[in-house]
Amino acid sequence: MAHKRFTFQDAKSDDCLQVVIPEVSDGSYGMYIWPCAPVLAQFVWQKRACLAGKRILELGAGTALPGIVAAKCGAKVTLSDRMASQHCLDRCRQSAELNDLPDIKVVGITWGRISQVLCDLKPLDLILASDCFYDSKDFEDVLMTMAFLLEMSPNAEVWVSYQDRSSERTIQHLLYKWDLSAEELDYPDMDLLDSKFESYKTHIIQLFVIRKKKK
Repeated sequence: MAHKRFTFQDAKSDDCLQVVIPEVSDGSYGMYIWPCAPVLAQFVWQKRACLAGKRILELGAGTALPGIVAAKCGAKVTLSDRMASQHCLDRCRQSAELNDLPDIKVVGITWGRISQVLCDLKPLDLILASDCFYDSKDFEDVLMTMAFLLEMSPNAEVWVSYQDRSSERTIQHLLYKWDLSAEELDYPDMDLLDSKFESYKTHIIQLFVIRKKKK
């Protein structure tokens, strides 16, 4: 197991945050850091002023970099991954422990399935989703889960980082089906992130926010 270090900096102040993430580079999904994660984490860092005390859920967290950053910025974070992926849930716990976050909750949430765990979540302010739109067969399950969460917390929104793997892939029809809207977000200043993990530089990463459509 290796540890990746990320140092988040601010252009206008001396604010700085260092996060350590454990990963198994040749492991299965959820065991290593994906290119989308540092981009969403940097966006979270740049929006940290509005996150203190907010209830945040990270979907498909895996190594949980964005969620860990949110927690270090004062948010009340719950990390989640597939209910059946105990190794991914354990990796979430390891990330929390390595960053001195003993109060982070880790739960099993399987996309497309309405479980008791999902129903028992307290109202949320924000949902994070880093590269959850990876396999097109899962797109509707991901959006169904987001739609359910936004129905429970209608004032919440979802911050999504997405790696563009094909121009033919789209979620537009599914957004319409689940009564959701999406809007592109400004790309964060990645020059303010110091890390040896730089694979995000060789991929097209997009950021957008998903909200429940207003009636």
